Amino acid sequence: MTSLPKHAPLPPCSTPGIIEAGCDEAGRGCLAGPVFAAAVILPDDFSHPWLNDSKQMSERRRMELRDIIMTEAVAWAVASVDAAEIDNINILNASIEAMHRALAQLSVRPEAIAVDGNRFKPFADIPHTCFVKGDGRFANIAAASVLAKTSRDLFMLEAHRQYPMYGWDGNKAYPTAAHRAAIAKYGPCPLHRITFKLLP
Repeated sequence: MTSLPKHAPLPPCSTPGIIEAGCDEAGRGCLAGPVFAAAVILPDDFSHPWLNDSKQMSERRRMELRDIIMTEAVAWAVASVDAAEIDNINILNASIEAMHRALAQLSVRPEAIAVDGNRFKPFADIPHTCFVKGDGRFANIAAASVLAKTSRDLFMLEAHRQYPMYGWDGNKAYPTAAHRAAIAKYGPCPLHRITFKLLP
């Protein structure tokens, strides 16, 4: 078995001593299903050697970390925006809206927000900072990436039961050749994002 690469533990947040929520989304590039986002506030002393950008982890490790984050976080929340709303407001706005919804559900109000990426809109009157590749730099953003990714994957596994022809148990609705071949054969379903390029 090949071991995953090791890395130095990520700092809990970008502004020590401040109650900071890390935010990230999952599913922007998919052809179907909602875009999910999470917001996570970690304890100041939180550290875990596995925690990193969720895309750098195995599915099993993400699910194990999911339980650890949900147990140890000061506060966490997950939210989503469905395919119909994505088609209506576009995927960038939908991703930001999902992050806003997650932030609004936190049981602890953050004093600052750290966002993965380079685009965000102000939430309430809380200052925010965008970090390119932030999910590989700060633990709270990495934790949010894990919760967003695992929540979306679990949703797509359930959706696969209703629409097994698309292979969502494997491709999670990303634009794989097999997924697009299934769309060509069966047509799109109600979970597909019609404004996306479903076929090459």
